[in-house]
This record gives sequence, structure tokens and C-alpha cells, in this order.
Amino acid sequence: MPAALSALWLLLAAAFLAALLLELLQAPRGGPRPGLFQDLLRYGKTKSGCGQRPAWLRLLDVPKRWFSHFYILSVVWNGLLLLLLIQALFLARPFPIWLRDLLSALGGASQNQDVGKDLFMQICWYHALGIIMYIWASVHQHRCHVILANLRKSKSGKVVNLSHSIPFGDWFERVSCPHYFAELLIYVSMAITFGFQNLTWWLVVMYVLFNQALAAVLCHEFYVNNFSCYPTCRKAFIPFLF
Repeated sequence: MPAALSALWLLLAAAFLAALLLELLQAPRGGPRPGLFQDLLRYGKTKSGCGQRPAWLRLLDVPKRWFSHFYILSVVWNGLLLLLLIQALFLARPFPIWLRDLLSALGGASQNQDVGKDLFMQICWYHALGIIMYIWASVHQHRCHVILANLRKSKSGKVVNLSHSIPFGDWFERVSCPHYFAELLIYVSMAITFGFQNLTWWLVVMYVLFNQALAAVLCHEFYVNNFSCYPTCRKAFIPFLF
């Protein structure tokens, strides 16, 4: 199973790397070209300019509000793992066989490792990083909402502008998509915690790297093509590098 999972993550990483290289080599300066590849590759504001899209292709669009399903599933799954961990630590109840087998299959634990320690580390990291990320994100989201509200509303409170604008401040001064870069840092930190010998997780990091790099390039391209005064010193994804 670990070998199959490693092969799967490697395949996904290779696919996004190929898409990234193809986009970097073929993307025109004037914006996205109409076509199936560009349509499937882009989403949100970066999809503008893809031309007239057939009805069957529009059915494949996934609203961002559907992402709530992932958060609900994450709360249920991590809550279950936390409950099992508390029972093991304070009630001396052994972990279920299915959980031991799952951790072993995923490369997270072996017969020579402490399953409880490994599970505890994973839960702590997920919750700690999640708390930090959402506190940081909520503060900056509120800040952005205040700024955008002042820019888009008249003195009477009426919305006068719904168009996109150039973001400024903090990491935005260095990269167009700091949230994508922050997500990469989260996965890298977890990979370091799990150990450099965990090949499967480092392949996950590679997948996240190319996936987020592609999204960042498309977003950066949108800003450059739509704002003639966009800062030329900004990179798309990684400060000073890319």
C-alpha cells in the first residue's frame, strides 16, 4: 500500500508539473486562450477570457461554497481520532485494529513505532496549524473586508464598485498569492515533523508545490494582464524566487 500511495502522489505531482510547464511555455501575454485545456485549468477570476463555454462544460464548475463539505468531514474525522487518542491515553484502551492498519498502510506508523505517539503528533499538528491559520486568516480577512468596503462603497453606503483590485500589504508586497505559499509552508513543516525518511509525505509536499504554483501563476497572470500598474517586483508564488 505505501508503494501504491507513493506512486499515486508522484503521478499527481507529475501531472501538475506538466500542466505548469505547459502554461509557462504557451500562456500568451494578452490573457488565456479559449480552449478545453485552459477552461479545465482555470477557475474563478482566472477563467475570464476563456471564450464561450459549452453548457456541458459549465456543469463541471464547482462553487466555492461546496468546500464546506471538506471542513465538515475534517471536523468529524479529526474529532474521532482525538476521541480514540484520549481513550488510549487516559483509559488505557488500545487503538482499534483498523486504525493501526490504516496508519501502517499510509506509512505513518510501523510495528516498531508507537502508534499513540504518531497519532498524537498528527492531531496536535493539524489542530495547532489549523488554529493558527484560521486566526491569522480571519484577522486579515476582516482587514481586507474593511479596506474593500471603503473602496467599493460611497459615503451613503451604496456599493459602487464590484471589480477586482490590486492587493497590498504584508506578504502581498512580495508575492501575488501569499496564501498559496503559506499552504506550502504548512505541508513542509508537517513533512519535517514526520521525518525525512517518510517518502510518501514528501511526495505529497511535491504535489502541493506544483499544484499551488500553477494556481499562483494563473492568479499572477490575471493581475499582470488586467492592471498596467501592477508592481513588477512581485513574484507569483515564492518570494524573490518564483
